[in-house]
Amino acid sequence: MVLPEGFVLPPWYLLVPLLVILAGIVALLWVLEPPVTDRTVLAFAPWMMFGSALHVLYQLGAYPENVETLFATPTVYLVAAAVAGAAWIVAVFLYAGGLQPTISRFFGIAGTAFFAVFASIILNVSWGEETFNLFWPVIAVIAAGIVTAIAWVALSLWVTDVAKTTSYTGALVVFGHTLDGVSTAVGYDVIGVEETVPLSALLLEAGESLPTAEYVGAGWLFVLVKAALALVILGLFKEYVEDAPQQARIVLAGIAAVGLGPGVHNVLLFIAT
Repeated sequence: MVLPEGFVLPPWYLLVPLLVILAGIVALLWVLEPPVTDRTVLAFAPWMMFGSALHVLYQLGAYPENVETLFATPTVYLVAAAVAGAAWIVAVFLYAGGLQPTISRFFGIAGTAFFAVFASIILNVSWGEETFNLFWPVIAVIAAGIVTAIAWVALSLWVTDVAKTTSYTGALVVFGHTLDGVSTAVGYDVIGVEETVPLSALLLEAGESLPTAEYVGAGWLFVLVKAALALVILGLFKEYVEDAPQQARIVLAGIAAVGLGPGVHNVLLFIAT
């Protein structure tokens, strides 16, 4: 079993319309064929974070009871994808009409605005509940940035062609998974959060069984594995990016989301609780 606990599906009268809307958005994007560049993938980043914010609000009990299951896992990912897809379509039409200089610019700004609004709600709720705490979340983000920089410099020095080929998309993949690793380690070692993903829990338990756990905690092994895995993936994707850059970047964006989404979720949840 590799899925985390707490998966909840909404009732059919909410799930079916959501799936129909999402299918329509995907079909329209398929027809429009918007370009997917490194800038497009970076523009996706705030939308990944937006999905995390939606789920944290669900955990804080901020939604009406009759729709709250839409924001539980895994449905929250579909909701975020639908909103992001709709914004991408709008960006395509605005660009085609000469109202925006690039598609990625509007798409990224819109995603940043959506994330900022919902993150602000989380901060406001936590402030009102007197659970607001920035120290360890900020430490986690800074540490993730440092580890990402070290990993990316190492990749650039020893496997230059991989770093150059994957570019900003590759850097986002590394940062996303490093943030997930570091925030999980901080939650497990410092805050005392129980890990609900079975495979992650196994790695943390393995780290806890090592002699180093007494001095540096159990989470360092998880961070190392996440960062190394991201670098290995980039190495495997080098030729794919060269042969089919648009398709490869879409897949890499999904891989980045698997890391960045949970990482940002951890950070926001630590702030709020």
